[in-house]
Amino acid sequence: MENNKQQWSSGLGFILASAGSAAGLGNIWKFPGRAYEGGGGLFILVYVVIVALLGAPLMIMETALGRNTGRNAVGAYKSVSRRWSIAGWFGVITGFIVSCYYIQLGGWVIEYFFSYVFNSGAVYADPKAYFGAVLGSGGFPVMSAVIYPAVFLGICVYVLIKGVSQGIEKFSMFAMPALVMLLFILLIRSVTLEGSKAGIKYMLSADFEKFSLQSLLSALGQAFYSLSIGLGIMITYGAYLGKNENIVKNTVYICLFDTLIAVVAAFIIIPAVFSAGTEAGAGGSFVFVSLAEVFKNMPSGSVFGALFYLLLFFAAVTSEISIFEAAVVFATNEFNFDRVKTIAVLSVIMLAVGVLYTISQVYVPLKGIWFDAVDGLAFPSFGDCLELLTDRFTIPVGAFLSCIFAGYVWKSKSALGEIESGGKYPFRFGGYWLFTIRYLAPACIFVIFVCGIFFGISVS
Repeated sequence: MENNKQQWSSGLGFILASAGSAAGLGNIWKFPGRAYEGGGGLFILVYVVIVALLGAPLMIMETALGRNTGRNAVGAYKSVSRRWSIAGWFGVITGFIVSCYYIQLGGWVIEYFFSYVFNSGAVYADPKAYFGAVLGSGGFPVMSAVIYPAVFLGICVYVLIKGVSQGIEKFSMFAMPALVMLLFILLIRSVTLEGSKAGIKYMLSADFEKFSLQSLLSALGQAFYSLSIGLGIMITYGAYLGKNENIVKNTVYICLFDTLIAVVAAFIIIPAVFSAGTEAGAGGSFVFVSLAEVFKNMPSGSVFGALFYLLLFFAAVTSEISIFEAAVVFATNEFNFDRVKTIAVLSVIMLAVGVLYTISQVYVPLKGIWFDAVDGLAFPSFGDCLELLTDRFTIPVGAFLSCIFAGYVWKSKSALGEIESGGKYPFRFGGYWLFTIRYLAPACIFVIFVCGIFFGISVS
């Protein structure tokens, strides 16, 4: 079963589905904190430049490879050069690992949504202890590790079983407009809070003292990871794209959409943080613990807290669907497995591994004890190891191999011919694209890899 037997019914469907894949949780709970730490408006400007000059060419490359071959992440490379299928394997393996813990994060988001709707007082009373209970500080968290993630996974499975045009595309046509509407509702609330003007001013200014090498690396990593590069997603989605579609134009729209969501999220969170007098941060502890203080001090905070987690839900589902789809298409293409059975088997495995991700945050198997705090263990947990493996190794290595493949193995005439099949481009586009893929992008990815592996600098 070849995945080019299915197609997007419209270019808009492809754009919204791809933008949904890119605009995941990282845009909302990592980008704002990175922007705050990296100099506000200066970080945003650098990020936008990186997306335009580096991120877009890489996304164009993966989409073109998928459409050209009509195959999954591994099969696309294999159809050009069998030995280079390893680049696709990195994407599939990374996507599978990410799905395992993404499902858990999605479950936490659903749990917090219901908490803010029905019992926000419990969250406000002690946000840290509440999050600790979610992770299992008081014992095995059946609801947080199994039930809510299963609900989240069930929604994703329902969409995937429907297929590309009737499932992923239709859901994206609803979910992405809903996500944007929620974004702007929260934006209006945030910028009208008392004391928020200081946050707005900071995000519109350029604090050069706060911008450092770490900030530049964070912008690089955020751009690469946000755009789903190196996960095989755009290869998979590209395989469903019609030959008459303009890849470059569509990629520009996707990058604009993704960047807009990240920037608006920053203008929601940072002014609100300034208004509440708390510190901005990034990651799960900030989103689930620190933001509780913001919503507590905000008029109708419980309502806007619920809307915020609903926003996170849409971001999580659209991203997880794309990651899961890449794994499903790989299995059905390469081994001729049944699509529905493949989805079912992978779901069980991902949920089982994901349970370990959640409980490992506060559980030490060797000692058989449950931690009462959520400050983190003195050593990496199983969940930390999964994230470190993908963020610092498999994603950058897979992206690096993809660049080398596209720049030196896949003939430039074939690549550019596929890219330009939907329309020619002025301004020596082909020359710039080749330069980026062959030299600029691999160099940047190599720096990200070295900094993450050898110096422990987090760039994701």
